[in-house]
Amino acid sequence: MISEDSGGVDETQLDPAAQAASDRTESGEGPAAEAAAPEPAGDGPHSEVAEIDPLDAAQAKIVDLEDQLARARADVYNVSHEYNAYVRRSKSEAAAQKQAGIASVLETLLSVLDDIELARQHNDLEGPAGQIATKVENTLATNYQLVRFGAVGEPFEPEIHDALMNTPSEDVESEQIGTLIQPGYKMGDKVLRPARVGVVSPQ
Repeated sequence: MISEDSGGVDETQLDPAAQAASDRTESGEGPAAEAAAPEPAGDGPHSEVAEIDPLDAAQAKIVDLEDQLARARADVYNVSHEYNAYVRRSKSEAAAQKQAGIASVLETLLSVLDDIELARQHNDLEGPAGQIATKVENTLATNYQLVRFGAVGEPFEPEIHDALMNTPSEDVESEQIGTLIQPGYKMGDKVLRPARVGVVSPQ
């Protein structure tokens, strides 16, 4: 029955089918609810995860391996150069130490060689003793380039001569050795002992 006071429809008198449809709509089971429901994930055209191209992956791996190989070659190159420099330095140091050892031994023999030279100048070095002394000097000269230097009349060279006295003279035009006090010795280009001399200079 329609109530004139409310001006509407009495819900208790609706058709049962209409009432059921209304209830399903409110509960989310009706056609409207089905239309408003979202689509399940994964049903769209872009729902699948993009797959990586095997060719691109292989090319990236090749680039990475080439970079590692280049770095390894650079490391080997650097280590090789460091090793070669070490070998050269070691050989140079070993050679210098060997020469220093030889020079040290020869310096201890200089006084013996001085005695040999003095004996020779006084004709006291004859017979087998003289032959042995000469053989020793020749052996040192051949194997170790040991030579005696300094003689009267030679030009004075301050690099290898030690002037102990100086005498002016009108008979010379340049400084030269006037007196040999003690001969000098060289081992190759290395001066083991400078010659001690008296110098004559132009007046």
